[in-house]
Amino acid sequence: MATLAPRVVFVTRETELELLLARHATLEQARFYLKTRGQDLAELEARHLAFGAVIANARNAVPADWRQTIVRRADFDRFTFAAEDIIVAVGQDGLIPNVAKYLSGQPVVGINPAPDRYDGVLVRHHVQQLAPLLGHIVKRDVTIEARTMVEGVLDTGEKLCALNELFIGHRSHQSARYLITDGKLEEEQSSSGIIVATGTGATGWARSIMEATHLSIKIRPDEPALAWFVREPFPSVSTSTGMRSGKLAGKALQITSHMNDGGVVFADGIEQDFLMFDWGKSLSVRPSSIPMNFVV
Repeated sequence: MATLAPRVVFVTRETELELLLARHATLEQARFYLKTRGQDLAELEARHLAFGAVIANARNAVPADWRQTIVRRADFDRFTFAAEDIIVAVGQDGLIPNVAKYLSGQPVVGINPAPDRYDGVLVRHHVQQLAPLLGHIVKRDVTIEARTMVEGVLDTGEKLCALNELFIGHRSHQSARYLITDGKLEEEQSSSGIIVATGTGATGWARSIMEATHLSIKIRPDEPALAWFVREPFPSVSTSTGMRSGKLAGKALQITSHMNDGGVVFADGIEQDFLMFDWGKSLSVRPSSIPMNFVV
């Protein structure tokens, strides 16, 4: 029986120009819109063309006898990622967390199409490095970091995973009300929500919270542990503020919703992809058993 050739799945998102055209329909209307605001379309056109050239070079780096396809971020939830796929994210660092929750252990490579604009924390490689990287991946002689992901499971069985963090709270600016349980500690709270972050996410939203609150929790990206933080807990006759942060290793954080409506759980800042977390629902948050295999 013939061995199936590897498939390279390029994951991208729309360029700034494409997003502008989706809103204004034509290039001239987009140009007029920017001109009335003292801006020039030429820079966006140049970035769009440069990104297209990177994508073309990336696709040309794939061996001729391999399979390949390209998937936009908006279609991740409708695309079937196969076990033999190699995922190549071309774009901003945030693109890797966006796709990670749809994977099941496939290797992930990050290509930085614009090092002058993107930090490259996760999209570390130049497009010229892709061809040799693909060869090393199939030979299994590359360094892979098994990056811990966070998993939230409702008592209904619904599940949501994230590479950076889960947010648990109210979908608007209203206070989130809930019961939080960490081991033997338990507290009724009213706050701006809870963040549960991985070691990867500790450099993002969680880092901002730690700097603002001076609550520091150190976690390596490959460590099977999580850090949780309560955002702006509010004291009242029925709610307390004693539980503000903690580290989860070998146990789960339990949260029971006391929100009549508007309670949500969303992953990696994508508010459109969420679980409803209304009154009485219980959420268990722990490190996922399936990591994101990051090609270093």
